[in-house]
Amino acid sequence: MSTLSGVQNEHLNAFLHYLQIERNMSEHTVRSYGVDLAQFYSFLVEQGQESDFPCTVSHQTIRSFLAWMDERNISRQTSARKIAALRSFYKFLMKRSIVSQNPALMIHTPKIDKKLPTFLTIEQVESLLATPDATGFAGARDKAILELLYSAGMRTFELVGLNHEDVDLARQIIRMRGKGKKERVNPIGSYAVAAIRLYMDMKRLHPDRSRFDAKALFLNLRGQRLTTRSIRRMLAEYVTLAGLSHEVTPHTLRHSFATHLLQRGADLRVVQELLGHENISTTQIYTHITASEVQEAYENAHPRAETTLEADFTTPVASQMVKTA
Repeated sequence: MSTLSGVQNEHLNAFLHYLQIERNMSEHTVRSYGVDLAQFYSFLVEQGQESDFPCTVSHQTIRSFLAWMDERNISRQTSARKIAALRSFYKFLMKRSIVSQNPALMIHTPKIDKKLPTFLTIEQVESLLATPDATGFAGARDKAILELLYSAGMRTFELVGLNHEDVDLARQIIRMRGKGKKERVNPIGSYAVAAIRLYMDMKRLHPDRSRFDAKALFLNLRGQRLTTRSIRRMLAEYVTLAGLSHEVTPHTLRHSFATHLLQRGADLRVVQELLGHENISTTQIYTHITASEVQEAYENAHPRAETTLEADFTTPVASQMVKTA
């Protein structure tokens, strides 16, 4: 498979086939597993240890792989992901009685510092969404894409996978296929509906519509389905035009969507459903953002909220009372 970058191994190929067919994982996820496992196999080849793979791999081998990645300054997050891929691979092999134990279970995953997701303010989002010139086909398409990313909290691969039949403008809902090809239906706002309607009207009247992909919703200028890379490149151009200083990715709009909902009182379970998170713990990271904002607002606004106490207030009250007595 192409996801293994030329590596030919029946067990690796069987595992990726299992992820794609039996586990129904997305093409992107399967590709990521393939890349990670291919790198481990390349490490074994470099060390002259690829013979009889995967049966001869021990936990010491995987520890050596961790050290090998550390020497190459591979981030802890990436290293942890590769160890997780190996853990899943050997779990698969054990179920099929190909190996008797999972050597990756004895490896402690590198500790990762949790980073709070970045997001835009409402004013920054409005500035960004106002940037495309919707008087032309490409501008109208871009306007609809940006409005939809923010209005529905979509992942980029969910957006490029949309078909005409997935959009119901009359009911203001959109159906998308998320991770594991799980479907969910999200409401969309009136701004997104208006932008999509304008784009679809231009699409119907386009002089080259006969060569357009009739199924895909969002098309490039050649009439073919857009790619995630195209979305990222397009967004980067509008971020520059809007004068936003920090890095903004399509996922930043998804983070902004979740954060703004919680800031305005949305229930965490509802936001979890809208984002398509399997576990609410994944969604809870956004509560840390809003909680930190509350703390900052309190410290900035309350007259007696200074975080650094004066010298007179550093002694515990009880000891002051004893001295006074």
